[in-house]
Amino acid sequence: MIAFLSGHLVAIEWGERSSLTVEVQGIGYRVKAPARFLKQLPPIGEPVRVFTHLVVRETELVLYGFGSPAERDVFVELIKVSGVGPALGLALLNTFGLPELVQAVVTENVRLLSLTPGVGHKTAQRLALELKTKLAHWRQGLENADRPLAGGPPPAIREEVEMALLALGYSLQEIQAALQALPSQPRPTEEWLRDAITYLSRQP
Repeated sequence: MIAFLSGHLVAIEWGERSSLTVEVQGIGYRVKAPARFLKQLPPIGEPVRVFTHLVVRETELVLYGFGSPAERDVFVELIKVSGVGPALGLALLNTFGLPELVQAVVTENVRLLSLTPGVGHKTAQRLALELKTKLAHWRQGLENADRPLAGGPPPAIREEVEMALLALGYSLQEIQAALQALPSQPRPTEEWLRDAITYLSRQP
């Protein structure tokens, strides 16, 4: 298994191909990756390290790449779920990012998971059912997570608030940041929503 590649960034491809090419000792490796990760890469020609997972198919070997071992390991767990192949695994990580995806699975937020292109209600339910316990262990100490997953409203209220804020046009990253920033004392759904909107309206 190729655990990671360390070399120089040669090329980035966007859109459906969504990949990068890394040159390691004169050999170029094409690696499929989430667009979120591609946006974080250094300029072409600069050194880069990519954590990888190799998928063996009948006619080809495909490398998938990620910015951290944690993101790679969660991808491996995602593609073990029935109906979730590598393409959907990348789509999930690209839609949410690692901390938000783990949060959605652990709290069984099926409606939020279903926002991923290609993920229907039944697939979202399977993800929550099969990975909830396993990914719960990732809630503490996720490598390279932008913020902790603890805090915010309880799961039932969180889902309602998230869906309401999404309907108002806020991004998932903005919503997660707002809920994590608010004091976690008990309050009705309406107050969580009001306080989140107030917080978001004050951001630059």
